Amino acid sequence: MTLPMGRPMREIFGETVAAIADDDPRVVMLDGDVGSSTRADIFEKAHPDRYLQMGIAEQNMLGVAAGMATMGLIPFISTFVSFAVVRPLDQIRVLIAQTGLNVKITPGYAGLFTGQTGMSHIIVDDMSIMRAMPGMVTVSPADDVEAAQALRWAAAYEGPCYVRLVRDATQRLFDGTYQFVLGKAVVVREGRDVTLISTGTQTPRTVDAAELLAADGIEAHVLHVPTLKPIDVPAIVAAAERTGQVITVEEHSVIGGLGGAVAEVLSEHRPTRVHRIGLQDVYVESGTNDDLLDIYRLSAARVAEQVRALVGAG
Repeated sequence: MTLPMGRPMREIFGETVAAIADDDPRVVMLDGDVGSSTRADIFEKAHPDRYLQMGIAEQNMLGVAAGMATMGLIPFISTFVSFAVVRPLDQIRVLIAQTGLNVKITPGYAGLFTGQTGMSHIIVDDMSIMRAMPGMVTVSPADDVEAAQALRWAAAYEGPCYVRLVRDATQRLFDGTYQFVLGKAVVVREGRDVTLISTGTQTPRTVDAAELLAADGIEAHVLHVPTLKPIDVPAIVAAAERTGQVITVEEHSVIGGLGGAVAEVLSEHRPTRVHRIGLQDVYVESGTNDDLLDIYRLSAARVAEQVRALVGAG
């Protein structure tokens, strides 16, 4: 049985930041002319005096955000991942990360779910870039529930952070009892045969894959890692010790992303062979969500297929 669908993270983004701004007059939204896409327009309607339309000038937008942070404001960024990370990377590095300014880089349209926007807009190495940047906290929530909590955490956190959001509705992993804690990974399924470590909206699909594997007698232990930096070293070590076999699964490049981070942790603290399922050093083509998940072997069925092969070979 697959997990139920949640609400689109982009709607959660607009509603949550608008609600935060209801209680905190320091919160402002800077939008790169995509408010109807990222749903920053929800914030605009609630707080028109604190919504700044920056146009298609993302480098300038991040520079303005840095300046506003020096004045005690809390700027949130509304644009696509491609325009929040890659285009203004120098501004992020020099103006925000090096200075430790309180800017919230909160783009939508991450990973494969970009509404068929094309190769130029599909970025799958953003977590690699951001977690490697000194001083940049890096978060990838699993669903709408965790996304809302991560955004509230970001508003309360003093310093730069990156929260990776996706465009469309994805499966809901958590209920109202869940509590996001920075730097803490969460066991979402107990198992004894193989450890699957996942992050972001890939985690619900990984849980579904674990259920498919259970039908074959393979009991997978699933660890969700919402924070790639700071990363939960004890939880990753414990998950590896649980089964002795580790496979990472991510809707992101395997180079420098979750797979790289887990390999770094285990090579230092508990040497374990790590297999990495994810985007294999490719530029992603455009297509529907389901087609792309199948092509890049990240649907629940395709993940289960790869895990079966790895466990059988191991």
